[in-house]
Amino acid sequence: MEKKITVLFIWETDPRLKAHFKKTFRNKQNIRLIFPVKFDDGTLEKYAPEADIIIGWRPSEKLISKAVNLKLFINPGTGVKHHIENFRKLRNAGRNILLINGHGHAYATAQHAAAMLLALMNRIVYHHNQMTEGKWNTSDDKDTDYSSLLLRGRKIGLLGYGNINRHVHRFLSGFENEFHILKNSWKNEGKKFKGDFAKYEQKDLKKFLKASDILIIAIPHTEKTERLINRQELKLLGKNCLIVNVARGIIIDEKSFFESLKSGSIAGAAIDVWYNYRPEKNKEGKEYPYSFPFHKLKNVLLSPHRAASPFDNIDRWDEVTENIFRLAEGKEEFVNVVDLDKEY
Repeated sequence: MEKKITVLFIWETDPRLKAHFKKTFRNKQNIRLIFPVKFDDGTLEKYAPEADIIIGWRPSEKLISKAVNLKLFINPGTGVKHHIENFRKLRNAGRNILLINGHGHAYATAQHAAAMLLALMNRIVYHHNQMTEGKWNTSDDKDTDYSSLLLRGRKIGLLGYGNINRHVHRFLSGFENEFHILKNSWKNEGKKFKGDFAKYEQKDLKKFLKASDILIIAIPHTEKTERLINRQELKLLGKNCLIVNVARGIIIDEKSFFESLKSGSIAGAAIDVWYNYRPEKNKEGKEYPYSFPFHKLKNVLLSPHRAASPFDNIDRWDEVTENIFRLAEGKEEFVNVVDLDKEY
């Protein structure tokens, strides 16, 4: 049975995306979309009591408290750590609101992870910069520290095996590598995952790290994953290890990471996620999202948290529209519901 539902968007939605939603639901008389003209607290709180679904990133507690009919809150991005405490409070207060995260950018993020790894291994940025300065060098004779590294035969460790690293696995499978994959649990997966790779669970972290000489991190930020990789874990990876992080900066202890890269305890890293997303400008007006000077290291590739680009990709919203359809059709199962106890 189809229900009448109201969907409230709590940020200034791009006109192209707004048109996409309107077109998608144009024949659904029971779905009402609200795109406010203003986004101040007062305006959003005025619409909140009508909302069955709210879509956005950082709603205030007051907004959610006024959304008395709310069934789904959809966070369009993957990171939901900032929502967990509030939604646990709501659950404890007897409000049955489902928190949903978005994985629509998984393909783009996986592409970025693979691209950063290859750029790091082939020293693309360094040689690009050399050429822009008019320095022409076609061999390794003068730049032995910047020779390319072969991917073939490397032991790739995928830390986390959600939507992102599954794409990474597929993208890199043609390079003749071993794959080692750590997932929280492989139970109840049946024959879902096929292929020749070693499986690990959380209890096997040290064994997994020892077996990997390329580590690609794509796990959620939870209390259990904060600083999961510290000095000792970095040491287990070894001097030839390369790290690609597209998860959250805090998964790796910042000081240990910087010092391991500086000392050569690990060979290099490609980093898209950082530690301070509101950095103060220094005396030169520059902003660095970290406490240690990663930008001065020669063995890193820096990326400003852009793995999810292109941000205007309409396809990434398919999961959101699917969940709206499901609620409107009276269904009770939804895509990417967050387990508040597991925090993802």
